[in-house]
Amino acid sequence: MAPDSPAELFRRVRHIEITARRLVAEQFGGGYHSVFKGRGIEFAQIREYVPGDDVRLIDWNATARFGRPFIKLFVEERELTVMLLVDVSASMYFGSAARLKRQLAAEFCAAIAFSAIANNDRVGLILFSDRVEHIIPAKKGRRHILSLLYEVLSYQPARRLTRAETAVETACRLMHRAGTVFLVSDFLAPTDSSAALERALRMAARRHDVVAVSVRDRLEAADAALPREGLYRVEDPETGLVRTLDLGHAPTRAALTSRRAAAETERRRRFARAGAEEIALVTDGPLAEPVIAFFRRRARHLRQGV
Repeated sequence: MAPDSPAELFRRVRHIEITARRLVAEQFGGGYHSVFKGRGIEFAQIREYVPGDDVRLIDWNATARFGRPFIKLFVEERELTVMLLVDVSASMYFGSAARLKRQLAAEFCAAIAFSAIANNDRVGLILFSDRVEHIIPAKKGRRHILSLLYEVLSYQPARRLTRAETAVETACRLMHRAGTVFLVSDFLAPTDSSAALERALRMAARRHDVVAVSVRDRLEAADAALPREGLYRVEDPETGLVRTLDLGHAPTRAALTSRRAAAETERRRRFARAGAEEIALVTDGPLAEPVIAFFRRRARHLRQGV
């Protein structure tokens, strides 16, 4: 597929910005703030103890100095670092519906990025294939976010394959304080890479909030119906491997359905073991509903102390 012209890219970025800002203002902003809180705290002041205060907050030095109990007050360190890790391998250029997977990834990144800067957080970007292709350090501001979106839509990767663990490891090295990592990919890499990714996500989750954002085309979704019977020539966009499938052959259809369901189950199991939450997006589906459902699910877990 030929890359968009600069004018077309500008129109896409502007459209995504308008849509994302509307989502943030009407649906996402409060949800983002409530579920991504600053993990650190900083000392604010002391005041006299009153009945009902948490005794664990007593400042024993001040208590001894003044002869009556004082407690320490803290405030949340609100400013977070949000790192968007976006897959730009060849498989992200596929789309059988209204938009490519890479375009849907840009829409998601816009919604999260504008939510983040509305809450005074910084946003950075890592584009990856089977290696880290491009890094934009975390900053604030509208112009910075627009430049991130432009890169997500326009960047031409040097490689075609996917190794998402390289991006996760790089993000952890760049983030000096606890923050949030959004890994945006179709997660169609081979099984050997999946095991390495699970290890990388588990390490990242020890310090950061980690969210795996799966971006699939409708034809790749686990619940998608296979095309009607016939011979189909299919090509792996990353490896170039070409095969012919006979979907009129019942065992072939059954094997494809079973393999797709098994891969989906294994992917979710790996995310759960790694401590990474998941948002599932589909190219012909809405963006808002899966993200809002994630906010609600995460808020419920936080209330339950999960």
